[in-house]
Amino acid sequence: MSFFQFEQDFVESLRCIPMQVRMKLDTCGVKLKLNHWHQLTQAERQTLVEMPCATDAEAKQYHDYLQQLVTEHTGKPASELPVEENPPWLNAAHIPETVQQKAREMGVNLELHHWKRLTPAQRFAIIKLSRPSHENKNFIPALKEFNVLN
Repeated sequence: MSFFQFEQDFVESLRCIPMQVRMKLDTCGVKLKLNHWHQLTQAERQTLVEMPCATDAEAKQYHDYLQQLVTEHTGKPASELPVEENPPWLNAAHIPETVQQKAREMGVNLELHHWKRLTPAQRFAIIKLSRPSHENKNFIPALKEFNVLN
């Protein structure tokens, strides 16, 4: 999986947690904070980028490896997150309300045919970027990158 263009200002240094890693965190059930991420070495961050996390077995391995790293660096594991059985980014037939609301706030008419065209990783990014708690300056750049906006 490659990085999104809207992440280009930080992915080379991996100073922020890239979307593909954030998706893996939600998949394996670990709440990794930015200060945890900053304590990892560059090589450890790169491993977390490259390590697969698609199947249940991979998610368990990813979870255990990540928690081992965090514990080694901080003395205690990261918090756990509930893992959604049917995460919204895998549902191409329904646009989450938070996404619709953010799109309306930004003057964007996001339609179901747009949503269906997106990959699960793109839908994940849009969901994350639409959350009120997230710095969402990349919401519009992401929609442009994903050809939702011209």
